[in-house]
Amino acid sequence: MIWCILVVGFLLPQSLADPGFFTSIGQMTDLIRTEKDLVTSLKDYIKAEEDKLEQIKKWAEKLDQLTSTATKDPEGFVGHPVNAFKLMKRLNTEWSELENLVLKDMSDGFISNLTIQRQYFPNDEDQVGAAKALLRLQDTYNLDTDTISKGDLPGVKHKSFLTVEDCFELGKVAYTEADYYHTELWMEQALRQLDEGEVSTIDKVSVLDYLSYAVYQQGDLDKALLLTKKLLELDPEHQRANGNLKYFEYIMAKEKDANKSASDDQSDQKTTLKKKGVAADYLPERQKYEMLCRGEGIKMTPRRQKKLFCRYHDGNRNPKFILAPAKQEDEWDKPRIIRFHDIISDAEIEIVKDLAKPRLSRATVHDPETGKLTTAQYRVSKSAWLSGYENPVVSRINMRIQDLTGLDVSTAEELQVANYGVGGQYEPHFDFARKDEPDAFKELGTGNRIATWLFYMSDVSAGGATVFPEVGASVWPKKGTAVFWYNLFASGEGDYSTRHAACPVLVGNKWVSNKWLHERGQEFRRPCTLSELE
Repeated sequence: MIWCILVVGFLLPQSLADPGFFTSIGQMTDLIRTEKDLVTSLKDYIKAEEDKLEQIKKWAEKLDQLTSTATKDPEGFVGHPVNAFKLMKRLNTEWSELENLVLKDMSDGFISNLTIQRQYFPNDEDQVGAAKALLRLQDTYNLDTDTISKGDLPGVKHKSFLTVEDCFELGKVAYTEADYYHTELWMEQALRQLDEGEVSTIDKVSVLDYLSYAVYQQGDLDKALLLTKKLLELDPEHQRANGNLKYFEYIMAKEKDANKSASDDQSDQKTTLKKKGVAADYLPERQKYEMLCRGEGIKMTPRRQKKLFCRYHDGNRNPKFILAPAKQEDEWDKPRIIRFHDIISDAEIEIVKDLAKPRLSRATVHDPETGKLTTAQYRVSKSAWLSGYENPVVSRINMRIQDLTGLDVSTAEELQVANYGVGGQYEPHFDFARKDEPDAFKELGTGNRIATWLFYMSDVSAGGATVFPEVGASVWPKKGTAVFWYNLFASGEGDYSTRHAACPVLVGNKWVSNKWLHERGQEFRRPCTLSELE
């Protein structure tokens, strides 16, 4: 899988050495243009081959007519001095010219172009990463394989279908990762499309071979046996299937008694869980996160909702906002999350994106153990950093953040611009450094991250919400708006309820930019309190 972004989160205890994949929307659109160029080059090659064959065809037709006449009276034909001369000329010269024409390689231009463009092609890791992104979207948004295969996704402009080959490839990627759950789902989809009559280079035997084993790995011996028998009906000599059939029958006979014992053990485990007092509605963070990404499980009660308001905000009588105050909306109460509407213009957004695009690179995170930036599979995006001194628009945006928050941006990190493309996400993380990470921002010398300002620079057709699993909050992207929250209490203690995540983009393209403000310089702007949690 892929993923990462600069200095925002800290490595979670799940980091496997997975090379991963990520391509930003900008890169993907470049690939579209590359493919279009190659198609044009291919059509030019086809035209050249057609012209060449047309010349050969005309020559063949002319000679066919000539030889047909000559063979009727060979002696009489060559008795004519002109015919004799032309015969010598054809065989000595013209057939050699034809040979050169036939041997002429018309593909040079196309092959040359293809060779040049190939350096920009995705590799095997990219293809696998794209497949994993699709599987991740399937899980996060509770999508069934048929919905994805038919392209029935919300907000799509260009509907696309998955072929049997595509479904089979997704199943194989899952199989390689020992993800037998998704292997079963996608092999069944491939089989279903074959049963519906779709013409494919993939046959049912190949699909059933993977499917039966994936089902077996998940413990469903009865279904695995049934599928294996179905495979053998199509190919009675299939060596692996015959071996699996004997093995499955042996295992089933051996485990008849064990099933009852296992069932009793599960009952004991359920009883133990109840004794430990696990809440009936308990859900691990991953499930909370995915539910919030779907707009489910939001924990805002009507009573609390009534205390959320919209208002005009003048930045504490800031001259810039007295006559044209900013539009402010309460998104959440605890932690307090505020959205500013129409706070960045379309023109400013385009300038920021244009500045960032040439620098977009795979995002990284801060590893608290090494103190260095590194990639991590839980962060999936491309990012770039912009300084206020390099463009007046960036400087103006920084000052706007300072004016509206009342916090000093001179100690803040540079403006970070991120682009989330296919399945782009950032799993639950904290923006601030915890107590067990005292040196996280030591090199900056500006203290911890006191607050986060996040601009939404695009609308997203589906997905892409910012969610807070600890409190059950979901904030949806809206172009031209920004959200702001404090990561630290006024006492300087971290607010653990600000743990948040960027949901995968299901359809569309997500551009954001964020500013992390630090403690230094805020001593009189946000005075410390005596209470730890205030």
